[in-house]
Amino acid sequence: MVVLTSNLVAAAPSGASRKKHPGKAVLAGGFAGGLEILCTFPTEYVKTQLQLDSRAATPRYTGIGDCISKTFKTHGMGGFYRGLSSLLYGSIPKASVRFMGYEALRNRMVDKDGKLTQTKTVLCGLGAGVSEAILVVCPMETIKVKFIHDQNQANPKYRGFLHGVREIVKQEGIRGTYQGLTATILKQGSNQAIRFFTFNNLKAYFQDGDNTKDIGVVKTFLCGGIAGAASVFGNTPLDVVKTRMQGLDRHLYKNTFHCAQMVLKHDGPKGFYKGTVPRLGRVVFDVAFVFTIYEQTMKVLDYVWKTD
Repeated sequence: MVVLTSNLVAAAPSGASRKKHPGKAVLAGGFAGGLEILCTFPTEYVKTQLQLDSRAATPRYTGIGDCISKTFKTHGMGGFYRGLSSLLYGSIPKASVRFMGYEALRNRMVDKDGKLTQTKTVLCGLGAGVSEAILVVCPMETIKVKFIHDQNQANPKYRGFLHGVREIVKQEGIRGTYQGLTATILKQGSNQAIRFFTFNNLKAYFQDGDNTKDIGVVKTFLCGGIAGAASVFGNTPLDVVKTRMQGLDRHLYKNTFHCAQMVLKHDGPKGFYKGTVPRLGRVVFDVAFVFTIYEQTMKVLDYVWKTD
């Protein structure tokens, strides 16, 4: 095991000087994304419930603890995983597209020393976020929000993932899975721009000028966690708007900007930060976990799949 670890580090330094094969990024990203969602979905469920509940005539929940208590009492542990299938099916391709997009853009933008300027780092992250928003995130999130919202109805109409998708497409067409696209693009684009920018700068700090230096699992996890926290505080308002645009009450809003106006009118500025605490808890671990698993998986792939 020690020999294998040493070989992996020697064969695949994680520094910025090495270009990463997009095919490896697809595999490493998908693997990391699948593991991550299995661990963090319950907090995502609570966050979405609180955001949808905030505009109800008579809110069901008084806070995070109340939401957790009532969900468990009514549906048991399984209640925290309603809609998991739709998110799991989407999380693997989402992470694959994100890292593939980032590495493909990065490979084109790095200088001869394998380095990116700050502006180009932001652009690579932005491009990765926009790609995943259009190809995966918007339809995946729309289905997830509809499943969770449907559970709150007196007579739920979705029996499962495939049945839900069929019903949505039957009633609303393919466009029914692309509700809130503008908000999703804004959210994912800013998300990944902030995360990759923060992660890469922190990683460079720990590398202390040597961009081939392996900073280790603990520091990688720390960099990812801080990057996740930065993205939460930077774009939770967009997440709130996106969630409302994808819910069953989407018809109440003319477009993304009208939805934002209604949030401000009825809930005030605080309305844009509904669900921040559960989202923060999920995202910090989420981003730290994904970046760490991605980096470690890339080392394994570099060892077993020679592409240089």
